[in-house]
Amino acid sequence: MKTKLFLVILIITSMACKQDKKQTSEDVATAQVEIETPAASEWTMLFDGTNFDHWRGYLTDEMYPEWTIEDGTMAFTPGTEGGKNIITKNTYTSFILSLEWKISEGGNSGIFWSVYEDPKFKEAYQTGPEIQVLDNERHPDAKANPKFHQAGALYDMVQPKYDVCKPAGEWNECILKVDHSANQGSVTLNGTVIVEFPLHGEAWDSMVANSKFNGWEGFGKHHTGHIGLQDHGDKVWFRNIKIKELK
Repeated sequence: MKTKLFLVILIITSMACKQDKKQTSEDVATAQVEIETPAASEWTMLFDGTNFDHWRGYLTDEMYPEWTIEDGTMAFTPGTEGGKNIITKNTYTSFILSLEWKISEGGNSGIFWSVYEDPKFKEAYQTGPEIQVLDNERHPDAKANPKFHQAGALYDMVQPKYDVCKPAGEWNECILKVDHSANQGSVTLNGTVIVEFPLHGEAWDSMVANSKFNGWEGFGKHHTGHIGLQDHGDKVWFRNIKIKELK
């Protein structure tokens, strides 16, 4: 009798656990839908693989011919002249920028933000801080310590906590968050937060003062500016570029 009673209790308990697990999975799925659906509408596609409507060359109203669309990706092929950086037509202050990048072997490029466009600044990097795009395996910049020039670094100022960069020729997902209200910036590469930094104030000024940008007029001075992509003389690809503005 005790054995039968034990079996009955065990069966009932097992059924209850399965029911709880089912309800939990359903609740999670519902919560994901409720969270993700409104958020998706807040994103603006800056490049969907079909056109350059949101982009133009730095210091020009046209796109530089070195930038083309290849199989739904934004591709840069270096020409005989450098300095063919591109920027968004719109400017942004606080935002989350999401994109994927792929670099050629031994290649180097970058992602700028807060670019202030003025003819006295011949290059976007003269005003816009940069998140490094790099072939960590082959490019010598990745070997120096501290690793201020490694992929994902806030260039010349903050090194990545981890090297999670995929090899040349493979896609890397990069998410740049710039929140001036909270004075917080961060870089997430392939799902891992690798860089965090302030955006203004004494801490920011100290980082600039200890970098190659010390004394540069206009560098990092403008909270509102263009997003930019760099011509560093190497083949590079970008895709799925989107932005969500923060209040």
